Amino acid sequence: MLTLISRADVYAPAPLGLCDVLIADGRIAAIAPHINPQGIDDYLQRIDADGAFLVPGLVDSLVHLSGGGGEGGFVSRTTPLLAEDALRAGVTTLIGALGTDDVTRCHADLLASARALCAHGLSAYALSGSYRVPLRTVTGSLRDDLVLIGDIIGVGEIAIADHRGSQPSAAELARIAADARVGGMLAGKAGTVLIHVGDGREGLALLQAVCTQFEVPIEQFLPTHINRSAALLEQGEGWTKRGGNVDLTTSSSAQLEAAGDIPAAQALAQLLARGVNINRIGMSSDAQASLPNFDSNGHLLGMDIAAISSLLAALKSAVQEHAIDLAQALQTVTKNPAGFWGLAQKGHIKVGADADLLLLDRNSLQVRTTIANGRVWQWA
Repeated sequence: MLTLISRADVYAPAPLGLCDVLIADGRIAAIAPHINPQGIDDYLQRIDADGAFLVPGLVDSLVHLSGGGGEGGFVSRTTPLLAEDALRAGVTTLIGALGTDDVTRCHADLLASARALCAHGLSAYALSGSYRVPLRTVTGSLRDDLVLIGDIIGVGEIAIADHRGSQPSAAELARIAADARVGGMLAGKAGTVLIHVGDGREGLALLQAVCTQFEVPIEQFLPTHINRSAALLEQGEGWTKRGGNVDLTTSSSAQLEAAGDIPAAQALAQLLARGVNINRIGMSSDAQASLPNFDSNGHLLGMDIAAISSLLAALKSAVQEHAIDLAQALQTVTKNPAGFWGLAQKGHIKVGADADLLLLDRNSLQVRTTIANGRVWQWA
């Protein structure tokens, strides 16, 4: 089946104006002001965009595909992500990770969850490791995981500045990054190291030490939750100006914001106002993670569950509440994260790229249609 989207206002994420887009075999086959295929109506699905925005499907750098949580005992374990929740939220590419719990959660289940989502048309990948150092892996070696398992594309999320982490040394973290880099090189992958940054006072100090003391490129790391506090956001600004990338978390809670969390769209606006290069910023949902509220002694007081819909909500807020240009806001949830993870076919609209697309209402930016690898879902 071929699909022709006509009269769409295309953001690739850069604006291309009104165009028709032809999809064939799950990829973008043509983009032009007017496409009129002849003699193939029996094989052609037509979608009239009627001026709606056509944008890349969202790329989510951190999702707990098989569920997360557990900090409050077994009853606090969260459920796996449902494919329909991702599709309705406009997320077509997902990077799955383990978190605190790598005892009752395992990589076999994470990979199975990723592959189940792929069967629904999504593109889902997995990370080796978890919060813990030394790493837990599938094969016993991070490098082997990257080279031998196709859908493992990096490692993480490794916890620093957090009471739930293993408190790794700079040398330990440098060794992990080196293995990820070499494994990625051998497999043709980015081998990105996703770093969970907690609310500890040391912030990014450990990452800075690794990149100062060892031959580890700064771009090998992707620190997330950088909008956890004003102080950490300021460190993140400095990190980007030394050539690093940062990830803002779009899910939060009233308790976390009261404790200092900065909403992702607001944090994005602040970073841009301070002159941070837009190419260095991504946003992710942390979906299905627990959002725990700890007291000063590390005791769990309560917990919410992160929603994958928060990624689209942050995009809307960036445009509608913080007056960020749509193309720039889109870049942080499409092109940039795809680049951080070495996913060349994702995050943009161009001939030959995977047909992961969204039709957004011009006024509300609500998802009207989701297309994932050429498969179409239309929402009321």
